[in-house]
Amino acid sequence: MGMSEQNQPEKQEKKPEKKNFQHHMAVPGKKGIIYTIARGIFWIYFHLFCFMHCMGREKLNLDAPYIVIANHTSFADPIIAAMLIRRYEVNFLGKIELAKAPVVGKLLMHLHMIPVDRHHSDMEAMRACLRVTKAGGVLGIFPEGTRHKEGIMEHVESGVALIALRSGVPMIPMYIGGKPRLFRRLDVRVGDPIAMDDLRARGVNRDTCEELLGRITETYRALTAHPEA
Repeated sequence: MGMSEQNQPEKQEKKPEKKNFQHHMAVPGKKGIIYTIARGIFWIYFHLFCFMHCMGREKLNLDAPYIVIANHTSFADPIIAAMLIRRYEVNFLGKIELAKAPVVGKLLMHLHMIPVDRHHSDMEAMRACLRVTKAGGVLGIFPEGTRHKEGIMEHVESGVALIALRSGVPMIPMYIGGKPRLFRRLDVRVGDPIAMDDLRARGVNRDTCEELLGRITETYRALTAHPEA
């Protein structure tokens, strides 16, 4: 007989490899063919079958680098943000489980997705985010870390504050008012960059991160309650 069950080594589940992200990183001046084609297809779809109205879109014309954050209600949220940010291609954080799919995973990497392990401290994803901003690119983050049916952002993951403070770049909030539906209006609101200079002057620590998380939450409450915010 072979080894007893007690003596058999436990099999550890391998995490999806996050190789060569830098080769698919979107930075100003470089256009990805797959990204350009995908954005064009969805642009046609949304303009023919969905009526998207964006208030404050001009705020997305800010010179990169910057971070755009958005509430997360559907799989279409990264697509919506990508269509509204015309000047740049966006590097979005996405759950690492998506990288397991042999075809979809490769496609998402070519669409500049940064895979992140939501269940562990993922320093590799953190470094990838900072590489994007250092290279002058646009970083997209869903601060809730997963999709939520409610439009109000209540729980914000601490990692977004750490990335924002360490990067030293502006952070623009975007509110997406629900899931896109055929022949239904979809409202999107873009707010002013969230003030962080005073927090950065105090350094990156637990207190400044918590204060920034509070500001993010308050910003989304204002965007939800007051369209002109």
